[in-house]
Amino acid sequence: MNSNGLKQETQRHAPRTKKHIRRTEHAAIQLQNDRTGMDVETLKRAFFDNLYYIQAKDKDWATAHDFYMALAYTVRDRLLQRWIKTVEQTYRKKDVKVVCYLSAEYLVGRQLGKNLINVGLHDHACQVVQESGLDLYDLLEQEDEPGLGNGGLGRLAACFMDSLSTLEIPAIGYGIRYEYGIFQQYICNGAQVERPDRWLRFGNPWEIPRLDYIMEVKFGGHTEAYTDEQGRYQVRWIPERTVLGIPYDTPISGYSSNTVNTLRLWSAKASDDFNFEIFNSGDYARAVADKVFSENITKVLYPNDNKYQGRELRLEQQYFFVSCSLQDIIRNYLLSHDNFDSFADKFALQINDTHPTIGIAELMRLLLDEHQVGWDQAWDITQKTFGFTNHTVLSEALERWSFSIFGYLLPRHLEIIFEINQRFLDEVRAKYPNDNERIARLSVIQEGSDKQVRMAHLACVGSHAINGVAGLHSEILKHETFKDFYELFPEKFSNKTNGVTPRRWILLANPKLSLLITDKIGRDWIKNLEELKRLEAFVDDQEFRHKWQLIKQENKQDLAEYILHTTGTHVNANSLFDLQVKRFHEYKRQHLNLLHAIALYNYIKQHPDADVVPRTVIFAGKAAPGYATAKLIIQLINSVADVVNHDPDIGDRLKVVFLENYNVTLAQRLYPAADLSEQISTAGKEASGTSNMKFAMNGTLTIGTLDGANVEIRDRVGAENFFLFGLTAPQVSQTKAQGYNPSDYYNSNAQLKQAIDQIASGDFSKGDKDLFKPLVESLKNQDEYLLFADFQSYLDTQQRVSDAYRDQDKWLLMSILNTARSGYFSSDRTIRQYAEDIWHVKPVPVVLDNAPNFDN
Repeated sequence: MNSNGLKQETQRHAPRTKKHIRRTEHAAIQLQNDRTGMDVETLKRAFFDNLYYIQAKDKDWATAHDFYMALAYTVRDRLLQRWIKTVEQTYRKKDVKVVCYLSAEYLVGRQLGKNLINVGLHDHACQVVQESGLDLYDLLEQEDEPGLGNGGLGRLAACFMDSLSTLEIPAIGYGIRYEYGIFQQYICNGAQVERPDRWLRFGNPWEIPRLDYIMEVKFGGHTEAYTDEQGRYQVRWIPERTVLGIPYDTPISGYSSNTVNTLRLWSAKASDDFNFEIFNSGDYARAVADKVFSENITKVLYPNDNKYQGRELRLEQQYFFVSCSLQDIIRNYLLSHDNFDSFADKFALQINDTHPTIGIAELMRLLLDEHQVGWDQAWDITQKTFGFTNHTVLSEALERWSFSIFGYLLPRHLEIIFEINQRFLDEVRAKYPNDNERIARLSVIQEGSDKQVRMAHLACVGSHAINGVAGLHSEILKHETFKDFYELFPEKFSNKTNGVTPRRWILLANPKLSLLITDKIGRDWIKNLEELKRLEAFVDDQEFRHKWQLIKQENKQDLAEYILHTTGTHVNANSLFDLQVKRFHEYKRQHLNLLHAIALYNYIKQHPDADVVPRTVIFAGKAAPGYATAKLIIQLINSVADVVNHDPDIGDRLKVVFLENYNVTLAQRLYPAADLSEQISTAGKEASGTSNMKFAMNGTLTIGTLDGANVEIRDRVGAENFFLFGLTAPQVSQTKAQGYNPSDYYNSNAQLKQAIDQIASGDFSKGDKDLFKPLVESLKNQDEYLLFADFQSYLDTQQRVSDAYRDQDKWLLMSILNTARSGYFSSDRTIRQYAEDIWHVKPVPVVLDNAPNFDN
């Protein structure tokens, strides 16, 4: 080795001098800054480091999706510091009470835009991306939306998680990591066609698998009774098979808050992936059969339950995620406790509708069988820990499970439910002796040839709190749906009117309006939506009014361009944008809206010179794959659109549009552009609704019945700023009790008869009289949701809408007041009420050491 080589080798192995150490320390500090720093230069460096070292791409060869992933990881890095500080260094160290939100659905929407806003990085990220020759909007569009929900239930859960973090309330959301979310909807020849939602095809930068927290879940088999060493009666569950639950954690950031809570979603995996014995025998398919069978549990959101196998899989899904979650909760609790005396003081478990109700029996099983807690203490813990939110009064949505399915999959739980029911009915008999009818109504078990477990009843018995989600809905629960339970446990019942997060539904969805609001009243409204009331002081400010109107018009123009791009239909951006966007169901009455569109079409045809307010009627939403009638309504909408939109006599005066594949991302386009919000469900059928709130926040006027949260919206914004029509809930009940005959309305209303006859005669189906016959016959003979009874009132009120829209100054005032008076409908208010009245939890601020300043 020459002298130079010797010198280099000596230096390489020599002890580090202070200079080296300082350099090393400086490098370490620089690395930390790259992970947590908030300034533009640090973000840019981190952005390209993640592109290179995680995506393994040079900027010259990277795709738009690569750049999105790099930016997502850059933002996630800034969440991780807060996440660890929140969960591990604050909640666990302080042993705080934690809210555990159990929901089968979470429609969280795209995460990048939300997190950029919440953490205060939006403007800096925009600068970084622009200076890199990219466009932030293009990168945001690369994100696949997780379709882990069906509609309002899942979106509500996502809004609640946002508010929990923003309000600094310790919480964890538990659910299912569906490999395929709600289907991708396509319209083919006017009909809905479902395709798999492959949201994980390019990976998910926001989630982190927690392989050290895997849980085992049992199914099937039988139980064995035995006596333990202390002489106590015990039961052992011998399962037929077991499945592993793998948790995937997603950080849920709060707005302008250091708190980052956790959404933990469970994925199913076989306990044994591969059977070598069977494989070696040559039966290759059967060698991996257990893997396929087990992993089907979390394969797809809500399998079609029209068949036995679908119902069985749905129960498997519900039990799987609840069992994993409760085992995880107990694991966390036992890290700092050696008995269960304080369990109810450390966890509040909220059931989001009936899907997770099996958790009541599962917590009892875990306490009784796995941890040898006595029955009385276990039941006391269970009742004190669980709260139940009901979201429906529809009987078909109040889940019941046949013994044949329930007993086969969960034999131990059926035994526990029998015991719960027996003890509960003994209490009922003591209070209401000889009242056998009441006992039958209250029983968790529905007797008959096909005995069933009534899950809503189990939730009422096993929870300390039961709440509805709107004032009217809660009254219906107390006096109709759960009348007997209310008479027995009046103290359990309360109302918690739903809300939505203004961070996504105004700040992110409607940035121009957000800037205008902030310019007038400051930024406090983002975390305290009641501040919007201060906008009323500007209703006569002509400059403010002009800007408000201009923003609405720009949003409408953006939507018109989107409609043209996606459907090929040109719409008049100056027309009244009339929107009904939600899950398709007969009680939501999208077909009533369509009947008005047909009536308006007929009027224009009959009066070609009439001065009609131009209107664009926009529908969006999905129908459950097995719901034939809802899918037929979608097809009818598209069939009517095909006729109306191509009729030269109509022109731009009326257009009917159906936008396919409705999701959170599309909703963010729609709400800011709407003039009129259709909330027209049959009174007494909608629990709350949340699209009504999102529309109102964005300055949209409502036409609606006195149903769900419509009642409270009308009370808040003012009756003069709400277009009310239709029967009330008591009138609906009275009309049906008196023997409702839809043909009476059909025969006496010329406009209704003409519209129905046109559908029946094939005017909108190219002469095919059979295509929509099932829908026509259902309406003429049953009309379960009273479309015919409300039709004329609806038409009259739509005329009032058109008259009001002609007076743009008046309409503008109504629009501003709808936004200004919508503050009550923030999910922050809802969560505060849950926290104070049901969960009894308080905010726990998270303090970061050397915390970077937010630029919110």
